[in-house]
Amino acid sequence: MRMRTAVATLAFIALCASARAEDLKAFKLTIDGVAVDIDAGESVDITLPDGKQAKATLERNDFATFSGSSFSFVHPSNISVTKTDLGDNINQYLMASALGTIVLVQEYSAMNPVSLNQLMLQEMTKESVQAGATLTQEPTTRKLADGRELTGIHAAVKTRTESADYEVLSYGAADQGIIMVTRIDHKNDSTEAPLLGKFWESLKVKL
Repeated sequence: MRMRTAVATLAFIALCASARAEDLKAFKLTIDGVAVDIDAGESVDITLPDGKQAKATLERNDFATFSGSSFSFVHPSNISVTKTDLGDNINQYLMASALGTIVLVQEYSAMNPVSLNQLMLQEMTKESVQAGATLTQEPTTRKLADGRELTGIHAAVKTRTESADYEVLSYGAADQGIIMVTRIDHKNDSTEAPLLGKFWESLKVKL
């Protein structure tokens, strides 16, 4: 019995070691034709083609710029932006934090979407309203760094225990434009407001 247990333990250790050896890294770093797998924050030793030894370190910047066809903005580099093709010449870009703060941008290349602000707000809040939340809203504007002005709606959705703020703003030109939606829970204002602040202060519209 002891021998069988020892063999099983050794097999388990070998399996774990094999699994660790096969762990995939998020990045591939290539220097002078030599490629190594590496994760952000790691350092690796590299032997170059001429035999020289070099140490390479991969570090993640705090912020990165994301660009669509007609806009760009700066976001924390540890939060990704996903793209979805909605059809009808509409692309959607979504950035969501672990605490539920949302930045959503819809890019229209065949119509001016400025008239869709109210519809977008209804779509974003209808489940909460159907569940009994109250919705209040008012017109709002935002001026970008280049002087362009976005028009839209500021809204609050409240239940007995929770509250969230929404902004829906848009900018359009002839047969094209973008709609931007942000959402943040009141309880996360102190930690998540800088995320939305960075979005609005860095947003550039290329129309």
